[in-house]
Amino acid sequence: MIRYTLKCDHDHAFESWFASAEAFDKLSAAGMVACTVCGSARVAKTLMAPAVRPARKAGAPEAPHPETAQAAPAAAPDPAGIIAALRRAVEQNSDYVGKDFATEARAMHEGEAPERAIWGEARPDEARALIEDGIEVTPLPFMSPRKTN
Repeated sequence: MIRYTLKCDHDHAFESWFASAEAFDKLSAAGMVACTVCGSARVAKTLMAPAVRPARKAGAPEAPHPETAQAAPAAAPDPAGIIAALRRAVEQNSDYVGKDFATEARAMHEGEAPERAIWGEARPDEARALIEDGIEVTPLPFMSPRKTN
């Protein structure tokens, strides 16, 4: 997994996780990466500073930093665990509507269907049209339960 700091063409900055650099490139080229604020699909990576440890002197033992010497080191967050927890929460608290997501979201927005939490699948053009019409949607970082070939 790799975390990128991203910025849309409206200068909204946000972060997202990807399986690899190639996965980001492929999803971005397909219009599947969208701004979490405005939904714009014109997203680019921004300059990032990687977390790099300072060099150690040869033969010298590494001394703990005075501020962290007494505290136990915090475990790095597990992206897969976070995504799995998010998936469980979404599945338990919303209805899966599959490929009817755009139709259902629009019907709720227009008052033709009762409002409820839903999730499903939408083509990039459908998602873009929903956003342009003021219907709030957010891409999820996991695939649907529908079997694909």
